[in-house]
Amino acid sequence: MCSMRISGLASGMDIEQMVNDLMKAERKRINPVEQNKQLLEWRQTQYQEVNRMFANFVLDSKKAFGLSQTTASGVLYNKSVNSLNWVKTATSSNTTVAEASGLANAVEGTYELNVTRLAKNWSAASSGSISTGGQKDNLVNQFGLTTGDTINFTINTTQGSVTVNKTDLENVSLRDIISEINTADIGVKAIYDQALDRVFLQSTKTGSDNTVSLTDDSTLEGGGKFIAGADNLLQLQYLDSAGVSQQVLENTTYAGEDALLDFGAATGITQGTNTFTINDVQITLKNTGASTLNVATNVNGIYEKIEGFVEQYNELIDQLNTQLSAKRYNDYKPLTADERADMSDKQIELWEEKAKSGLLRNDFLVENTLSSMRTGFYEEVTGLGGIFSHLTEIGISTESYASGSRGGKLVINKGKLTEAIQKDADSVLELLFQAPEQSLTVKAESQMTSAEIKAKRSQSGLITRLYDNAIAGMKEMINKAGPGEDVELLRNVNSSMLIDFVTEYGSISTIDDDISDLNLRLETLDSYLGKKEQSYWNKFTAMEKAISMMNQQSAWLAQQFNGGAQ
Repeated sequence: MCSMRISGLASGMDIEQMVNDLMKAERKRINPVEQNKQLLEWRQTQYQEVNRMFANFVLDSKKAFGLSQTTASGVLYNKSVNSLNWVKTATSSNTTVAEASGLANAVEGTYELNVTRLAKNWSAASSGSISTGGQKDNLVNQFGLTTGDTINFTINTTQGSVTVNKTDLENVSLRDIISEINTADIGVKAIYDQALDRVFLQSTKTGSDNTVSLTDDSTLEGGGKFIAGADNLLQLQYLDSAGVSQQVLENTTYAGEDALLDFGAATGITQGTNTFTINDVQITLKNTGASTLNVATNVNGIYEKIEGFVEQYNELIDQLNTQLSAKRYNDYKPLTADERADMSDKQIELWEEKAKSGLLRNDFLVENTLSSMRTGFYEEVTGLGGIFSHLTEIGISTESYASGSRGGKLVINKGKLTEAIQKDADSVLELLFQAPEQSLTVKAESQMTSAEIKAKRSQSGLITRLYDNAIAGMKEMINKAGPGEDVELLRNVNSSMLIDFVTEYGSISTIDDDISDLNLRLETLDSYLGKKEQSYWNKFTAMEKAISMMNQQSAWLAQQFNGGAQ
């Protein structure tokens, strides 16, 4: 229960102001703790910002190289260097017949292409207008059916089947049936063109492996079937291999056609689609006929990709060097509540800009991550089979510290890099992107021995190694400061990025621990200050009561003396 607080009615003093002034002195004990907590929170935020820089660099540069791709559902996955489509160019002499592009492993040369047949899907359509009545709002009106008729048929495809069973045909339209077929998503598409009054039915994929068959158990008073067989109401017909119209029958398997082509000396090649890859040359057929395909090294394309990566890397280095060299203003401490109350918003903003500056100046974790990335460029890549084994051999070097900055940025010798690409592009790519043995990639590095990690780095191409070193540093910063609001971003960089943090640290970073300790200290100080303030009030209240009592006694005595005088 809180003691009654009596202000200076008896003494005439401003007790509340006196207590507040006394507590200001006492609160000087809590200000340094609150300021230290604020500095930790700012430093934590800056670590998380640095990790965001690393994450965006890894993701953006991988995307620029084509080493990652996002699916329609938003899932990010990594791609092989062999799938890169900017390493080789493939041109077609007759783009009306075929278009071509080369993957990284495509062999340079000229290939003769002759297309005899394109891949096709199976399709059927009504041979004429199908409606027998003027109204098309339901099957009874549209086809002259009776209320006792039933529609019951099944479409089977390579991908599945759908059965349509309808009675009470006065409440069923042809569009209802079309919708039910399409909703099943079994690789068949049905369309009713009301203007033409015809139905179209076709498989959605080409090739002989994609089949369609129909069974029709409809019972119609007028005889016949609904979708298949002789006298089916939809009058579905298809073109056979000779181009002759044939009626769609029940229990007959129909299929699309494969493309038929010759590729150089390889004749009679069949493909189920019109887009396919042969010898790492991706070909898209457009028409029958002949074309010559020419595959060559894309020297300009490779140079531009490497140049783009260097620009992204140098931008990252600039951003991090700014953090590491930012000036620290030790006289600018986090503002207390009283100090903020006496300042304008602009003054607060300028003050805090200096107070936050340099919190990561010469920071060990950031410096160590950058150092591992830099030195990784110059450590040997084991297992290379090409003619290049060092970064400088392909015309890329590191900016020195004497150039007016902290150094570390990459510098390209355009002529030397272009010459290296022209001489042996495969060797350049191997130096940059070689993957380590599969046994070293099947488990997370947290589950690997130091020897295994060393072997993985040794066998990794320079850019592959750079990504691994960056990720290792990012994990250390997560342990230090947590992931903040970037959990999904970090997982996109590396799916196991946060597993160790959760299992080993319980999702509590080192800074979180330090902040928790300060919060406990603040709770203790708050309790102390509360008791101290109450103690001051108790003393002043006692003083007020004593003065009030003395005043009452003085008044009584004065009254007695005045009465005796009378």
